[in-house]
Amino acid sequence: MTITKVLVPSGVLGLGFDIEALRRGIKHKPDIISIDGGSTDSGPASLGSGTSKYSRAAIKSEWKTLMQARKEANVPLIIGTCGTCGTNSMVDWMEEITIELAKELGQSLKIAKLYCEQNIEFLKSNFKINKIFPLEPAPSLNVHLLDDLSHVVALAGAEQVIEAINTGADIILGGRTTDTAIISALPLMNGVDPGSAWHGAKIAECGALCSSNPTSGVVLVEFDKTCFNVEAMSDSAICSPETVSAHMLYENADPYILYEPGGYMDVTNACYQSINSRKVRVEGSLWVSSKKYTVKLEGARVSGYQTSLLVLLRDNDYVKNAIKWTEKLSIFLSKEIKQRMNLDTHEYSLNFRHIGLNAVLGDLEKNIGNPREVGVLCIITSKNPNVCTEIAKLINPFLLHFPLTVDEELPTFAFPYSPVHSDRGCVYEFALHHVLELNDPMDAFQIKTLEV
Repeated sequence: MTITKVLVPSGVLGLGFDIEALRRGIKHKPDIISIDGGSTDSGPASLGSGTSKYSRAAIKSEWKTLMQARKEANVPLIIGTCGTCGTNSMVDWMEEITIELAKELGQSLKIAKLYCEQNIEFLKSNFKINKIFPLEPAPSLNVHLLDDLSHVVALAGAEQVIEAINTGADIILGGRTTDTAIISALPLMNGVDPGSAWHGAKIAECGALCSSNPTSGVVLVEFDKTCFNVEAMSDSAICSPETVSAHMLYENADPYILYEPGGYMDVTNACYQSINSRKVRVEGSLWVSSKKYTVKLEGARVSGYQTSLLVLLRDNDYVKNAIKWTEKLSIFLSKEIKQRMNLDTHEYSLNFRHIGLNAVLGDLEKNIGNPREVGVLCIITSKNPNVCTEIAKLINPFLLHFPLTVDEELPTFAFPYSPVHSDRGCVYEFALHHVLELNDPMDAFQIKTLEV
């Protein structure tokens, strides 16, 4: 059996990679270049709004380099989860960038687009016949909630990516895919054992994160019939059994089991062995097929609107008593908002975070020190954007002058910018944590091709 080589330039397009390492990878003559385009790591805003987290300029710059590398290697180039969230609009956005670059580079290309966004009526019909199942913990689901969702995507697996590869496209622009599907697909097509194909894909999903130098980006995975080798392409990075095996802990609740469309991978009996100082060989991974074929659904909806304010405390007494100050201020402001705006607390939320003190962990913070200054971030959320802005303007003077005790002169704190409040617009929440059962893996997906 011939070896299938998959070159992974980075964990995500837009993050950057070592150009020399990419060139070294191309010299190894890969069979495909695969890179991820996004995830849910940064929250629901990208999916909710159907926009990219990364700048268009950064995406275009890196994609240009990869399109040139693809041309040199004369192999397919695939990206999954276009535009961070993988909506149809983001696939089309990547298509627009690709066509621009094809013209600039003088390349003639066949492009395949794998669409993963779901029609709400299609989901409703499947929900009514009990084809949608919750994953724990999942919010309750009903047809009214489905109507509230701004975007829903299904995560494509290897089966859908294989269909896209089979079009003979030079470049494949994938909607929402699992991180591993874009790597495992070609090895599976070539007869690699599924356990090895999925495990190698999991190890390489974030590029050089499985190496000693994660920021170098580029790794090469070589699949044979039952095993795989993984090697970092940068001179400054090595792959060891420790760095490779440790990646099963990354974003994974179980270090031995990984669920994918169509089954799960079990690496309980996997063996990691150094081939040389830079390369690791892995064998013994197992794939267990499921009786039903399911794909995960991700959906987001508008949860409200948000306005924020930031005030800086430097007076030593207020720094030491920052939490006590905001607790007193919060009680005072609730009364003021009720009296002046006739709003009850269930109609809005008012939260304070103490930057430099415990803004990340809140009450769970145990490492309490003696900061010289504290930033107090005030976050206002409501179903009505005008309410957020009005509350922000109402509380503005109190953030600036509210005293800690009744017998002191009015203090004055620092605002870092003017106006103090920042209207953040709508905020989103994930509202689906479910799987959709399919009779055929392509039932929830579409592939379109074009030539430029």
